[in-house]
Amino acid sequence: MSITKKKLTVIDGETLMDMRLEPIRYCIEGLLPQGVAMISGAPKIGKSWMMLDWTIRIAKGENVWNFKTTKGTTLYLCLEDNWNRVQSRLFDVTDEAPGNAYFAISSCSLSGGLEKQITDFVAEHPDTVLVTIDTFQMIRNTEKDTGYSNDYQEIERLKALADKLQITILLVHHLRKQGDSDPLNKISGTTGISGAIDTALILDRSSRNQKNATLTCTGRDIESRELELTFSADTHTWKLLSDSIENPEMLLPDEINQLIRYMKQTSMYVGSNTDFAEDFSSFCCKSITPSVLKKLMNKYRYELESYGVFFVSGRSNGKRFLNIRYNPESDGSDVKDGKISGVKTAVPAVPVVPVNEKPITIRVKPSEAYYEEQRRRGRYR
Repeated sequence: MSITKKKLTVIDGETLMDMRLEPIRYCIEGLLPQGVAMISGAPKIGKSWMMLDWTIRIAKGENVWNFKTTKGTTLYLCLEDNWNRVQSRLFDVTDEAPGNAYFAISSCSLSGGLEKQITDFVAEHPDTVLVTIDTFQMIRNTEKDTGYSNDYQEIERLKALADKLQITILLVHHLRKQGDSDPLNKISGTTGISGAIDTALILDRSSRNQKNATLTCTGRDIESRELELTFSADTHTWKLLSDSIENPEMLLPDEINQLIRYMKQTSMYVGSNTDFAEDFSSFCCKSITPSVLKKLMNKYRYELESYGVFFVSGRSNGKRFLNIRYNPESDGSDVKDGKISGVKTAVPAVPVVPVNEKPITIRVKPSEAYYEEQRRRGRYR
């Protein structure tokens, strides 16, 4: 049996750069581009309310928060609802539903004809810009395995459809029960899902205020950002409180933001990792182990330095030590070779002592500002 070899279709860089290609269309400028997007969140957090609001606003051409929209026909597959619930929610979110916003409460599965249903709808409504599927689980083939390959292939089928029709397909999905510091790892399913989608939106309870939520946005064609939101019980819509693009500190983990605040008032610390983690945990009222704190510090080292927090660390006599200080005037040139210029590097000392006597641990005395804060918190008298 002969194997037909298909030649690669290639294009040189110079020709590619000179080509006049149509720009990517955005349903919501800077937030929701053409392709396959997925919004994931815990059950009952308010994803469907947000999707209904977006569906109406995009159909009307109204802004979503501070973002412009591309006006066009929208289709919302409310596959977990009935007509009574959809109507009731429409009464809550808008005074007038536009005629180019369409709804359905049932559809075929992805393997049973959904692609043709969407293709036929777009053929009847050529100005369609958005198809929302609530939820993704309702259109999946439950007879197949839920491994990486199947997850990736299902998203790829929808991606091919979105690219062919030049629309955005927005999937509503759930988060895992267990938490994770990386928002993408919270998406239910294998990494085949997060790897295949073009845009990921993760709606989760805010670490800054549990009454609010944070919408983490990342993707191939958008700038990563976090939107701090609050839900209005009066209008049943999400309101924008802040945008990390305008407030870069929002993109950092809460522990790192707390560490920056801690160092601003502590100024300097020299001593063991364990003691530092204990003092820091007391400051932010959140238990964090020395190893987890150190990992976060290493991961966000350059972000810390941009806020004036510099540190070096090492090991002596089998113990880890930390030298950290706050200096917003530094450009980082004084931090090298495991030392911070002008600051003595202290290591946990293990002096030789007679038998039956307790060893003495020598620690460099922190700044007076550090002790003042500890007195304020009732740790020192």
